[in-house]
Amino acid sequence: MGTTQLESVPEPKYWHLKTVIGEALDTDFSVGEILPNERELAARFGVARATLRQALEQLELEGRLQRRRGVGTTVAPPRVGVDVSTTQAQWPGSGEEAWQPVDCALAAPPAAVARLLGPDGDAGEPVHTVRRLRVTHGQAVAAEQLYVPVRSVPDLTAIDAPSGAARARSVLRELQRLTLEGQDRAVELGSARADDARELDRLPGAPVLLVTTRYLTDGRTAAVSVATYRADTCRLTFGDAGDFGIAS
Repeated sequence: MGTTQLESVPEPKYWHLKTVIGEALDTDFSVGEILPNERELAARFGVARATLRQALEQLELEGRLQRRRGVGTTVAPPRVGVDVSTTQAQWPGSGEEAWQPVDCALAAPPAAVARLLGPDGDAGEPVHTVRRLRVTHGQAVAAEQLYVPVRSVPDLTAIDAPSGAARARSVLRELQRLTLEGQDRAVELGSARADDARELDRLPGAPVLLVTTRYLTDGRTAAVSVATYRADTCRLTFGDAGDFGIAS
């Protein structure tokens, strides 16, 4: 059987270069190390700078490199695993040292979240909105908004902590007192909002993974999490079972 027209197309020069540079990243550079400038790299690999840029851009898309404002192009750390299985449910803040509470405020949830919260959201009442960041290798790779109806944490008072990260930890602590019956989760591709982009060191509109998790107790929704992950630093994992949903 003859080759197809596609099979006869030669591999682009930048694609071969991408493979060569990728191998060099594994052997000659360490995580976080800043790459030499384009002129030095082009001379090292004997290619035009335009070809080099194409290869670097592809490596950035694949999560091997990161371009950091004011720093340059650095070797990216291994991708962070995002477990999208629902077989091992646990409350936010349960043994998750990578997540750092940042702030907490009473605010009305977005309409999409209000629908997931059910009667607590439909009433238009403010909910506890906990802001957290997931940090690895000293870099924020995900930002989360956790929406907790007031009735889910009835014993929380202003005395526990008035605001900020301390208030966020109090909400998480009270939430963990409930019996978690289960959770469901959806994953979709999205674009970074301005506030998420700022915290994740991305440009607004950059590709992200949006993971929405609904926590269930007593036959109702006790909390909803909307986590925004940098698409270039994360990978989906499925736990022991591959039950996950892709939101449309």
